[in-house]
This record gives sequence, structure tokens and C-alpha cells, in this order.
Amino acid sequence: MSTVLITGAATGIGNLTAQALTRAGHTVWASMLDPYGRNDARRRELLDVTAQYDGALRIIELDVTSQESADAAVASVLRDGGDFDVVMQNAGHLYVGYTEAFTAEDVTRLFDINVIGAHRVNRAALPHLRGRGGGTLLYVGSTIMVTTPPFLGPYAASKAAFDTLAVATSYEANAFGIETCIVMPGAITKGTQHFPNATRAGDAAVAAAYAELDPMVARNEEVTSALFVPGVDPSPVGVAEEITRILALPHGAKPFRSVVDYTRSGVEAVNEVARGTRENFVHRMGFGELLTPRPQRRTEDAEDE
Repeated sequence: MSTVLITGAATGIGNLTAQALTRAGHTVWASMLDPYGRNDARRRELLDVTAQYDGALRIIELDVTSQESADAAVASVLRDGGDFDVVMQNAGHLYVGYTEAFTAEDVTRLFDINVIGAHRVNRAALPHLRGRGGGTLLYVGSTIMVTTPPFLGPYAASKAAFDTLAVATSYEANAFGIETCIVMPGAITKGTQHFPNATRAGDAAVAAAYAELDPMVARNEEVTSALFVPGVDPSPVGVAEEITRILALPHGAKPFRSVVDYTRSGVEAVNEVARGTRENFVHRMGFGELLTPRPQRRTEDAEDE
């Protein structure tokens, strides 16, 4: 079993995955903003729900917009738990509205959470994973970087940047036996606080200039829900189950990408073409060895004993 540090575990995918992994017997460090303040009720609820399982769950504070907070969270896990081998990068925020109406400051703030936040956590965690000679970086990405629906411009851009950073980091992580998995959920309109808590554009005057499109924006969640395959429950539970399945796989068998898409948008086909193109290019550069993780050093050491 693994010891997993999860970012953004207060609600949605992070919360449900914390429950699923604890239920499966993993040790989980579920991080969230202000767990003894604004998220105190969510902290207590998560502890109550997981208390019955064999796995262990602890709540820890982590603000992905602060390197000090990320460093402190990792240090706390190592001090109190002694080790961890999986980092699940899940924290994120949604913007809905007209791209032009989001100010530069709006977009900077979103990228700070959705992209740089993951980089901060990696910078805090990777020294430990490199030192132990293995582990897993699991990113909760999105199919939105392929489908790119209207009225979600800054958010789609941030998830594309998040994905690219994950891919680029994987080359260097592979050299130290650290696997990378990018789980790509499709649209999910229930069971999370994504849409209810979404931020609107900061420039009201520019947003007003697009008023004729307001009825489309108002129907955004409704029309997205209409794309779901009939008879399928489009909840984040399926994402949590897929992450649990992946983390049960042995080193070297975990997929680089996994799509959980209730709209069947065809993202898998695009991923396969992109994968072949990227891998071919890296091989042509002479860096093919960076495409797959080395065997975990600790596994090798155990076999030698």
C-alpha cells in the first residue's frame, strides 16, 4: 500500500479519492486550505467518513499558492509519517466567462493556483521522492485541453499548461524511478463545487459588451450535462475509483494517461496520436530513455537482500 499526499481534498475529486484510497487500505494525507477554519466542517466530515476503514487518514493544511505552505506540509508528513510515495496533484479552480473580460490579474491568479501551485508542491515533494528512488506523481488533469469548450478560456489554458508541465517534469522524474500518471476527467457537473464556486470575469464593462451571448453562458452547465451518455452516473466517484485502480498497479504498469469521460468526446484518440508524435520526437533527439521510469531503487535493494 502507498502513502499518498492529496492536494485539494476538501471537496469533489480530492475528497472522494481520499475516501476511496483510505477504504482500500492506503495511508492518506488529505490536504486543504484552512482545515480548522473555513473548512473545519469538511475536515470533520472526512475524518468521520474514513474512521471505519483500515487505512489511515490525516488532515493537513496546504495552500498551493505558497511555497512555504507546500514545504511545511511535506515536512510535516515526513516528520509524522516518515515517508510518502505518491503525490496527487488535484487542487484547482474554475473560471467561467468571456476570455477578454478576465483581467491579466484574474488570469495570473488562476495560473498561480492551477499551474504554479502544482509546481510548488512538486518542488517540495520531489527531493524526497528522488532520495527514496521512486514514487508516483499523479495529476488530475482534464479533457478540456483537447475539447476546449466555449466560455472557459482561461481555465482551459491553465489545464493545458498544467498538463504540459506534468509531461515535461515526467522526463526528469523518470530518471529517478518516479512514475507519472495523468488522469483526465471529462466534464463533471455534479458532486463537486467546481461550477457553484467558479469565478466570473473581473472586468464587468467588457463582460457587458458580450451580453448577447449571456443566454449561452447561462446554459453552459445544462448543455454540458446533456452530453452525458444515458444511464451513466457522471459523478466524480468514477474518477476516484480509477485513481484507486491505478495506484494498485505495480511499478512500471501504471498508465501515463487515463481518461474518465462520461461524454465520450473522443479524447483518447487524440491522446494516442499526440503520444506517438511526442515519443517519436524524443527518440529522434536521442533521449528515448527519459520516456519510461527506471526501476525503483528500493525495489532493487529489497531483491538484493
